[in-house]
Amino acid sequence: MSQHQPLALSVDFGAGFSEAWNAVARFIPKLIGFLAVLLIGWFIAKLIARVVDKLLRKVGSEKLAERSGTAHALRNSSYDATGILTKIIYYGLLLIVLQLAFGVFGPNPISVMINAVVAWLPRAIVALVIVVVAMAIARAVRDIINDALSGTSYGKVLATITWAFIVALGAIAALGQAGIATAITGPLLLAVLGTVAGILIVGVGGGLIGPMRSRWENWLSRAEAESSGAANSISAYQQGRTDAAAGQPAPGTRTTPGTTGQQGSGGTGRRGDEGPFDPM
Repeated sequence: MSQHQPLALSVDFGAGFSEAWNAVARFIPKLIGFLAVLLIGWFIAKLIARVVDKLLRKVGSEKLAERSGTAHALRNSSYDATGILTKIIYYGLLLIVLQLAFGVFGPNPISVMINAVVAWLPRAIVALVIVVVAMAIARAVRDIINDALSGTSYGKVLATITWAFIVALGAIAALGQAGIATAITGPLLLAVLGTVAGILIVGVGGGLIGPMRSRWENWLSRAEAESSGAANSISAYQQGRTDAAAGQPAPGTRTTPGTTGQQGSGGTGRRGDEGPFDPM
């Protein structure tokens, strides 16, 4: 008969506990470093955000927001334009702090994701600045056109169209800077410009020559009449100011020799010892 040797199972519990303790001992310093970096970074980010907020307000960021119309759009918000920009900078700094803090543990998926977001933040800030500047320029151009063509019927419409065009260009530029929907905004802009050019070439220069000529003549005649009326109003106003400064009567008033310039309640005056002056 053959004898079977018993199977011996041996587990080295001491080695397992030793490896676990070594893992914990290696993790605790990293955790302490993570918390220290996070706490110090949070304090520094908060301090920098306060300094940036004060600097932006001193250089006139709110005046730019008012000119661009952003302040009016945020009138019911708990933050103004400067506060929103400061918050973006604050949270961007916190992301950088998280990037440094997770870097204590070495390469990990969270660090990779945060690195991508941190690399995109400067582009987002530049895109926001582009939008604010574009809105400021659009509002200034709209006000100039409104003031210059206030006496015409088409002034307000032309100013609104110009404002919308400049804002749209600023939005497309901001999206391109931020890298958002670049595959859509670029072809969309080209399609719009191509459509406008096609309409002008085919419509105005092609089969619609007769109707467009009639419409252009009516529009130009009306614009010329309204522009002449506005110019006459401005000229009369300037002449009135000049006459008032020289002490002369305004154009169109009738004067007679020897009048005292004073009239009674009935609108008549006295000339020497004669009777009431009859303006017939």
